Amino acid sequence: APAWLRRLCGHLLSERLLRPGGVQAVVRGILEGTSGGAGAEAAALDWRKCDAIAKVLSSCPQQCLSLEDYYRQVCPQILDLLHIQDKVAARQFQRVATTTVLTMAREHPQLAERHLLQPLLSPLLRCSEAAELAVEDLAAGTVLVPEAELGGCVEDVLKVYVVGNDSSSLLLGSLQSVLGVVFSLYSFAKQNVSYLRTPCQEILLWFLEKAERERSLAVLAGLAGLGGSVPTLHPRCRVRAGSEGGAAIAVEETISDEDEALYQKISSEQCHVQSLVELLSHCQKSGLAGDFFIHCLKELTQVTVEDEAAPNLAVEPGESLLELEQEQARQGRKLLVLQLVAALCENVSDTVFTDIVQVQEFVAAVLQRACASPARGPGAAAEAQTLAMAMGLVAALLGGAVQLQSSDFSVLKRLVPLLEELSHTYPEPLTQELASDLRIAICTHGACAPGTVGTAADSMLGRKPGMGVQSPAGTPSGAPSPGGSQARPQHRHSSPSAHRERSTEQSHEPSASSPTPAPCADSPAPAGLQELLVSAYDPQPPGRAAALRHLASLVIQRDPEALWLQEKLLQVFLENVQHEDAFVYLSAIQGVALLSSEYPERILPVLLARYECPAQGTGDTTAAVTRMKLGEVLMRVTRALGDMVFQHREPLIRAFLRGARDPDGALRASSLSNLGELCQHLGFQLGSIIQEVTCCVTAIARTDPEAEVRRAAVHVVVLLLRGLSEKATEVLRDVLRDLYRLLKHVVTAERDGATVLHAQLALEELDTVMRRVLFPPQTLEKKIVVLP
Repeated sequence: APAWLRRLCGHLLSERLLRPGGVQAVVRGILEGTSGGAGAEAAALDWRKCDAIAKVLSSCPQQCLSLEDYYRQVCPQILDLLHIQDKVAARQFQRVATTTVLTMAREHPQLAERHLLQPLLSPLLRCSEAAELAVEDLAAGTVLVPEAELGGCVEDVLKVYVVGNDSSSLLLGSLQSVLGVVFSLYSFAKQNVSYLRTPCQEILLWFLEKAERERSLAVLAGLAGLGGSVPTLHPRCRVRAGSEGGAAIAVEETISDEDEALYQKISSEQCHVQSLVELLSHCQKSGLAGDFFIHCLKELTQVTVEDEAAPNLAVEPGESLLELEQEQARQGRKLLVLQLVAALCENVSDTVFTDIVQVQEFVAAVLQRACASPARGPGAAAEAQTLAMAMGLVAALLGGAVQLQSSDFSVLKRLVPLLEELSHTYPEPLTQELASDLRIAICTHGACAPGTVGTAADSMLGRKPGMGVQSPAGTPSGAPSPGGSQARPQHRHSSPSAHRERSTEQSHEPSASSPTPAPCADSPAPAGLQELLVSAYDPQPPGRAAALRHLASLVIQRDPEALWLQEKLLQVFLENVQHEDAFVYLSAIQGVALLSSEYPERILPVLLARYECPAQGTGDTTAAVTRMKLGEVLMRVTRALGDMVFQHREPLIRAFLRGARDPDGALRASSLSNLGELCQHLGFQLGSIIQEVTCCVTAIARTDPEAEVRRAAVHVVVLLLRGLSEKATEVLRDVLRDLYRLLKHVVTAERDGATVLHAQLALEELDTVMRRVLFPPQTLEKKIVVLP
């Protein structure tokens, strides 16, 4: 269309939009032609058309005096689109309204909150405890929110928030202010017959899913009455059943009878707890139920500590009214926490934990409570049972209930300080011994599992002593039982006593003609190897280094027991690489290099992953130092592999190129040095990846701010030319000119003397290579020609 026609149509549409009912008229005009049948369905599903209409409605026309004035006129009409009664056009208008609200909330959050979200949520805000309305001045029985208005508000919130599915901070924050009222409606609908139950449940679950985990936990605590992050329903307001299957909110008459008031309060709290547990039963797959259960256990620990600090509950004559109220609130909070924990244990405890991290946090909460207040008094038996169950859970994990990886052991190591404290402070000797044995088993990654750990695991899993589960390799190690049935395979974490029982059983069996098999991966480590693994964590550096050297010698000798436990040995070596003592970490580096040269396909990917992504929770400097040590390991492996390093060429070069872009200058220089040595080893096998290496080296040598890094970049060129020698002109034919120009630039423009020296050495290498190519050495040859 011509420009004048577009301007005129836009002017007429803007004028019509600002009149009463203009929004609905404009939307009907744009959607004209799709007013029935399949056309309406297609228009409702055409999100592009809805987005276009939303952009038109959210853009302020030139005729309007100000943006706020435009929002003041248009926003009520947009909210009216949610209430279209025509069933055919309702879906189209609701989609347009939802998209428009979300678009306005993104473009102008403050205006959208004032003119869209607050009017949308006003029926729920009106009866909140944070409302400015003086509910105390209203007569008992006054209906604050009628049934139709409340039902329409809940449905509008469902359409905008849940169906719109935009988890911006503005929408989450505005919805959080009314979640307490929505939860009260959900709790009421759960106890009665009401159509509001499903929409309220969907609204609550949507918020808990979209919000950050800490925020969701704070909201759940507020809904349970443990925090004030969520404004709840006003104390004077009550939800009552409506005549159309919905609900209304009215002002309740004050109850003068104290017993009746207490009964109503307790009944309401129980109803809220049951509703909260029912809500959490839908959040078990996401792990939110487990996190909230752990949060409640931590609250229980805090309450226990407070009880220890203030054990005297008797009312003293000199106490003030404020102190009495504080004591009453503390006791009420304690009862509420106990009620929550009991309800969660009863309803969702069987599937509440979804990963090893939640199990660790649960055990840590129980151990912290045991360390803070050892079991004494009338509740000592229950506390001791809870502690025994938590420690048995850890023993079951170590004893083969699940297959643990090295990352799982790093999570379980968070329990080591608590177990150590428990082994010194808990009054029960058996619990002390089990805590100490669990600490040893975790630190040695299950290689050294004392008898108490195996006994506790068997008791927790309900199996006979010495029985385990199959190892990851799937190698069966259990012999047929006397009854003829095949016993379950034994796990490598089984206890020494069980190992002795199995040895006794096997000694009575008829000897086979085949030789004695080598120890399998799921058998316990021999006593000498166990001592070495424990000594590898010795606090004294000499003892630790000696143990690491001995383990490395076992790898060199290809000791069968040591090679079967290669994963544990690798983990021990890698953890000692981070040690600050040079003798210790050099011994660990030697061990990792020897192990990697034996099993490069299994261990090199682990080393490369750690080199590229250091462990979380370490400082930048510590992570850089650890990565440099791992770089030294990789180079030792490269030297040991020789020509076989070609099949690992790309991941090695990619790791060193990423290290060359690290913020730490020392790590950049180390990565470039490793890259140069690797290129020297690869020689003509570099292939097309030489382009990436050349670009990286050129950029760093020209632009890096640190002289040490530029020096390392030029040194890569020196090593590359030395490694290729006479093949340099063939392998580097596409980049040789760029390298020559780089070296000449460094010689003329670089201010660092060492870098210039490296560049001159590289130019000399290049000059030697070119002279050999252009002027090959003349040799005398004897030729015999047979004349015809």
